[in-house]
Amino acid sequence: MTDDQKVLIQLNDIVKSYRNGDQELQVLKGIDLTVYEGEFLAIMGPSGSGKSTLMNIIGLLDRPTSGDYALNGTQVEELSDKKLAKVRNEEIGFVFQQFFLLAKLSAWQNVEIPLIYAGVSVLKRRQLAEQFLKKVELGERMNHLPSELSGGQKQRVAIARALVNNPSIILADEPTGALDTKTGEQIMDLLTALNREGKTIIMVTHEPEIADFATRKIVIRDGVITADTTESVRID
Repeated sequence: MTDDQKVLIQLNDIVKSYRNGDQELQVLKGIDLTVYEGEFLAIMGPSGSGKSTLMNIIGLLDRPTSGDYALNGTQVEELSDKKLAKVRNEEIGFVFQQFFLLAKLSAWQNVEIPLIYAGVSVLKRRQLAEQFLKKVELGERMNHLPSELSGGQKQRVAIARALVNNPSIILADEPTGALDTKTGEQIMDLLTALNREGKTIIMVTHEPEIADFATRKIVIRDGVITADTTESVRID
């Protein structure tokens, strides 16, 4: 990384523990991680390694037991739950394995949901929803319900929804896990294109061939980072 590259995420000594009766289970054991603007980071690790817990903490869906987390210059541990929700809506776009689209809403209505929480006007919401559906090549399907879309199209709607608030970071949790190989590669090509446009992407995956799309990989085992490698950008 260059000296002038902006730090988006700074994690220092992040610990996450859960109580199980009289026992304390430590899932994350002092994670230190810096993520810079424009990176495409893949988080890998076996089941139970702590990678999903780390993703939830980065995404402000969970709080660490101890440690410091700065997101885009804001100390997260100092924020109230209400402020956390606001920062999460403004700074982070989420893409999940199971899409999480509302079945009774059209594609454009699903995309505009983050804008509703942000207080954007009705007309502006519709304009932005259409703009980002066109960006993911779904302009002709914007009035369709999720039941009328393929798995790949549903994930494109989810990506448009993640982008519509112009967040600092896209968090993708197993974004190809519910897709066939060809469709999964198409989704990864889309995420790669977004990264090349400057969007910061953090992705959890257990598939090495999916992680290969990222330019940086970290591996978590037993709650600690055991590898952190930066690679050249994949060119197909």
